Amino acid sequence: QLRVVESGGGLVQPGGSLRLSCTASGFSLDYYSIAWFRQAPGQAPGKEREGLSCIDYGDGDQYYADSVKGRFAMSTDSAKDTVYLQTNSLKPEDTAIYYCAAAPYYDCAGFTAAHFHVWGQGTQVTVSS
Repeated sequence: QLRVVESGGGLVQPGGSLRLSCTASGFSLDYYSIAWFRQAPGQAPGKEREGLSCIDYGDGDQYYADSVKGRFAMSTDSAKDTVYLQTNSLKPEDTAIYYCAAAPYYDCAGFTAAHFHVWGQGTQVTVSS
């Protein structure tokens, strides 16, 4: 069974940091690209989740949305089948449920939620003083 599980969310003050984890099971990160998305509170039903970052299978090329570029960074620990999202300089508008997702043999350039079919349950990130 293909599965990803997120962890690491929590409450943090503005300017703070969190490291989110996405642990995969049932498949190899060598063949699956991993992306992070988020859904903000009160988001309109049917609106696609915001894509934040994506790391290509194979060559490990990374892509970031403008909203998080320079503040968020992905990394991979293959031995643990885990992909991390380091979030820095957090702002109140970063408050959301953060999801990771996987897609096989996927080119992350222009990544969107519609192309991912293995999703985790999400982890809540709240940025507030």
